[in-house]
Amino acid sequence: MNTRMRRAAVAVAATAMAVSLAACGSAAESDGNSDSSDSAAKKGDDIKVGLLLPENQTARYEKFDKPLIEKKVKELTNGKGEVVYANAKQDATLQAQQVDTMITNKVDVLIVDAVDSKAIAGSITKAEQADIPVVAYDRLAEGPIDAYTSFDNVTVGKTQGEALLKALGDKAKDGQIVMMNGSSTDPNAAQFKEGAMSVLKGKVNIGRSYDTKEWKPENANSNMQAAISALGKDKIIGVYSANDGMAGGIITALRRAGIADIPVTGQDAELAGVQRIVTGEQYMSVYKSYPQEAAVAGEMAVALAQGKSLDSIAKEKADSATTKGIPTTLVPVVSLTQDNIKETVVKEGFYTIDEICGGKYKAACDKIGLK
Repeated sequence: MNTRMRRAAVAVAATAMAVSLAACGSAAESDGNSDSSDSAAKKGDDIKVGLLLPENQTARYEKFDKPLIEKKVKELTNGKGEVVYANAKQDATLQAQQVDTMITNKVDVLIVDAVDSKAIAGSITKAEQADIPVVAYDRLAEGPIDAYTSFDNVTVGKTQGEALLKALGDKAKDGQIVMMNGSSTDPNAAQFKEGAMSVLKGKVNIGRSYDTKEWKPENANSNMQAAISALGKDKIIGVYSANDGMAGGIITALRRAGIADIPVTGQDAELAGVQRIVTGEQYMSVYKSYPQEAAVAGEMAVALAQGKSLDSIAKEKADSATTKGIPTTLVPVVSLTQDNIKETVVKEGFYTIDEICGGKYKAACDKIGLK
């Protein structure tokens, strides 16, 4: 138990207000030491959750993460919990200011998806000093984090690398691939790269490798143009792209150079990415169940705000550069290709077939049997 959790336990004991972990809407099971009253349980539901997301260029944050977390918090608090939201728009300084505002507004817990995992550490320390626990969401921020949920990021990279090798087949060493990694300020990007390289090293020739500033598609586009100029358009046989947004910028550069029919990877199962998979412009994406990740984050946040144990939620541990043994839940991932669109993003309600196959995509959907 960390220092903040011990302080919470002492405060509960001092006021003789033990909250039942088995109460309706609780995020954790009882440890057998609680004996709550109805009034205490109701008071525990009246919480304020600060939610800080890193940017709004990637479609997932506004479309999935925010509403899903809000829904889970409401569900776990009988509709009484409030989520206070801010988006940093890829600005680490702005995100630090947003943490300060959340502290001033006396939120009970913070969920933070850091723009810059190192730069945020001072802000996380401020939250700890204000007795506000912090859930690191999707990216493992530095500082005194209380809980962490994400996907197995090394596995994400391995999944991308394996898919690229499968697509290249016997031609894996007939030319060169380009590695378009994510932002150097994002710890996830390093893990994606680690996973991909564990599969690709020695099996392909890597002509150029880039860390793409701020994950921006336009930066990936510029990097890809530079790679084409340096390597020659006839030498490039595939592209490792760490996410779908960058894949869009990469594919635009490839198309303008007259390069077609080479595999490009992705991640996030963005609608545009799925549609490019349908048409064959993009080979794959990594499907990550944001509903599962968001649900875990909501459970962690509510439990921490109410002073409850995370034992039934977080079965794993993670270490950051500053904090060891952080209670963690990692959500599994799936390689998304033309073959399993219906079984993944359609089945889980990400998109309808009408959304994917509307307009100019209908013929391509018909061709692959997506109806």
